[in-house]
Amino acid sequence: MVGRPKIGLLGIMQALYDEMLPGITERQAGYAKEVAIHLKSVAEVSFPGPAKSRAEIEDIVEGFEKEKLDGVMIVMLTYGPAMRATRALSETRLPLMLANIQPEPVVTPEWDMGDMTYNQGVHGAQDTANALVRSGVPFEVVTADWRSEAFKVAFEDWARAAAAVSAWRRLRVAIFGYAMNGMGDIRVDETDMLRELGPEINFLATGDLHRAMQSVSEDEIEVVLEEENSFFEVDERLDEEERQDAARMQVAIKRVLDEGGYGAYSTHFDAIGEDGRFRRLPLAAASSLMAAGYGFGAEGDACSAALVSAGHVLAGEAHFTEMYALDFERDAVLMSHMGEGNWNVARDDERVRLIHRELGIGRLGPPPTFLFRIQPGPATLASLVPLSGGRFRLVVSEGEVIDSEVLPALEMPYGFFRPETGARGCLDGWLKNGGTHHQVMTMGSHAKRWQLFTELLGIEFVRV
Repeated sequence: MVGRPKIGLLGIMQALYDEMLPGITERQAGYAKEVAIHLKSVAEVSFPGPAKSRAEIEDIVEGFEKEKLDGVMIVMLTYGPAMRATRALSETRLPLMLANIQPEPVVTPEWDMGDMTYNQGVHGAQDTANALVRSGVPFEVVTADWRSEAFKVAFEDWARAAAAVSAWRRLRVAIFGYAMNGMGDIRVDETDMLRELGPEINFLATGDLHRAMQSVSEDEIEVVLEEENSFFEVDERLDEEERQDAARMQVAIKRVLDEGGYGAYSTHFDAIGEDGRFRRLPLAAASSLMAAGYGFGAEGDACSAALVSAGHVLAGEAHFTEMYALDFERDAVLMSHMGEGNWNVARDDERVRLIHRELGIGRLGPPPTFLFRIQPGPATLASLVPLSGGRFRLVVSEGEVIDSEVLPALEMPYGFFRPETGARGCLDGWLKNGGTHHQVMTMGSHAKRWQLFTELLGIEFVRV
């Protein structure tokens, strides 16, 4: 589970009111601290104190950037002229949210000029929003009673999206070997990806993985085996060589990723199989590394690997999958892949199995594979679509993973996804909008968060 987003609260007011209402700075600072406390269950909110001048605003935003926070929530503690904040907010790369809130939710007959001043943030919000619009800066707006659960939910959705965007701007994706030849919808221009979205894609030699495997110690292998024995139902047909080899690959991949600063990766079965130095495919490694928070995409799919990484931040867990077959009777789609799947999304009433598996793909030995069914309940599918001219689109479908019978011959993670628009409607929209054949599944209804994610990135969002 990814930790809480880290958000800076930029509280803006001006010195004009200090003489008129002594103590107003302390009072409004206390209000901002209460807002931060109200949100602490969903984010770490940092409030350095009220900002009254351009210099103070720019210093605070610069501090947020140095602290590598995930986003900035702007709160007008009183009216504050937008010109003081325009440069800082137009130049920062941190995602922005304008929280159109005020200390008190109701105007009463007892209000005096002081109460009017304490609660006059709305026209400062209008001034600031106008400046952001004129600057072409994307931002989210939430108008609500700050004490309400609705405000907390809206803030959390934005904070998660902001954290995913900020993480993408730091993300490095490793592709071991090469991407699958002839597979078109995984292709992306690495320069477009870096410039428009943030993730950096690098192709690594499979020799890097082989050398890393040679450096894995027996103790490191034993740690993996003990964890598997503790958490999973281990197939008796798995021999010691299979398990040790798979564990060695898992430790080696993680080492290469960590040493290179990579948060996501892909391995293509042909690149591994044709190398000549590997005995099996690293399917179990992909599952366990996804469960540990790394992004993954099969067959050299950098877009899916990056999107899984974003999904971890956005929703807490993300699972790599694909639409395998349609089931018109269930009005659902069978979701599965060759064997890579995040076992954190498995059903909670069945133990995840680690199985021996004969698999001809890659022309290598049997790859230990995690087998599980996906937990029934609300779920969301997302696909990153590279378009011409350096443009990108995110195609999203909400629905549910339905309860279904066991498919005994299927030796890979699976589940049936029923889109809210029905299988026919979803697939018609998916295909018309170029949705790719690899997808990211997050458990829960997360279309809103994905939409915020695209708005902050400035790319197209399509819900089907």
